Amino acid sequence: MKFELISRRNFIAGGTAMLTTQLAAALPSPPALTAGEVMQRIQSHVGMPWLSSTMPTTVDKLVSGDDSTPVRGIVTTTMATLDVLQKTVAAGANMIVSHETPYYSQPDKYDDLKNDANLTGKLEYIRSHGIAIMRLHDHWHHRTPDSIAAGMVSEMGWQKYVDPQEPRQFRFPGTPLKTFALEAANRLHVTTARVVGDPEMLVRNVVAYWGNVTREKGIATLARPDVDTLISGETHEWEVVEYIEDQLTAGRRKALILLGHVATEQGGMRYCAEWLRGFVPEVPVRFIPALNPFWSPYPRSC
Repeated sequence: MKFELISRRNFIAGGTAMLTTQLAAALPSPPALTAGEVMQRIQSHVGMPWLSSTMPTTVDKLVSGDDSTPVRGIVTTTMATLDVLQKTVAAGANMIVSHETPYYSQPDKYDDLKNDANLTGKLEYIRSHGIAIMRLHDHWHHRTPDSIAAGMVSEMGWQKYVDPQEPRQFRFPGTPLKTFALEAANRLHVTTARVVGDPEMLVRNVVAYWGNVTREKGIATLARPDVDTLISGETHEWEVVEYIEDQLTAGRRKALILLGHVATEQGGMRYCAEWLRGFVPEVPVRFIPALNPFWSPYPRSC
């Protein structure tokens, strides 16, 4: 009788477990998060009207994959290089929010390279690993404040120097240009900084155009009497660089620091990962930096 009682209990327990398993299997599983849903959430949280209605040429859209691509994890980056793609796959993610183009062309058009082995290999890697890539460039810059600029303030550790009304402007107590430029380069792990100006000039009033500075903005900034230093990633040498060369020849105390386009926007895309985590809780979100490909043939002491 004792054996029979235990058997009945085991039978009842086993039957209950089986029924529970069957019921769970019968319930529909929650739908997978898709790339289209991630983009919709970005559009609703970006804090401004989506530019597609007023500026059809915006690059902010899916440039690989489609709306139905199931998302296992998200990576933010400044540039979706092949190295970043490989690290994304290694991290178990398959969606990238990239500030810059993955296709060597700002508008993401590459008809002229359709037979190029480098591009076709990259496209095949993206396709074979089911990677969805979304550009987030125009809206990230157009937010108030500019989210690249806001992220770079944190990246540089310049919070106490920033002008509260203008996140691109900074007031420093006065540091020799050679020291200031080296500290800025070290902060961004840049070994190929380019500097124009007197190394002993004291840097006090700085304006930053992270990434790139255009002819118009660069010249207008350097012409301001309340600005002594312009910092950016890159600019045309026959425009802004020539302008500051002539300023120096004329005896004006000005400086230009160029640290590289990608290096001076990474902080904004690190911030993007933090921002996305606030409204995309279903999957891991992480930042993967694009590597700085430049190196200098000169000893660091030169």
